[in-house]
Amino acid sequence: DVQLQAYGGGLVQAGGSLRLSCATSGFTSDDFTIGWFRQAPGKEREGVSFLRNRDNKRVNSDSVKGRFTVSRDNARRTVYLQMANLQPEDTAVYFCAAAKRNLIMSSLWTIASYDYWGQGTLVTVSS
Repeated sequence: DVQLQAYGGGLVQAGGSLRLSCATSGFTSDDFTIGWFRQAPGKEREGVSFLRNRDNKRVNSDSVKGRFTVSRDNARRTVYLQMANLQPEDTAVYFCAAAKRNLIMSSLWTIASYDYWGQGTLVTVSS
């Protein structure tokens, strides 16, 4: 079955950078979508960045556009979230999630669209 493992979180000062990794296993086709979500204390989980593997379509939420980049390394079966110019409001637990299909744009931000979730990695940005 599909398994996801997110790692790479840590403590960083405002303006700094981090790269999160989502190691994947168990996919049996190229038709899947990876989503990065985050959940700050006391807030709902929100979608951040998405990658549709079949056509390498990448989408970012407005809150991280121009600062976060999602990418993949198919040889390593890993999806990355490169985060730059981090701000205190980016502090959250970050999760990677997978859907075993090519999600349409309107479904990317919907938590229920995803079949599998990694365990989360904490990113803390100090001011």
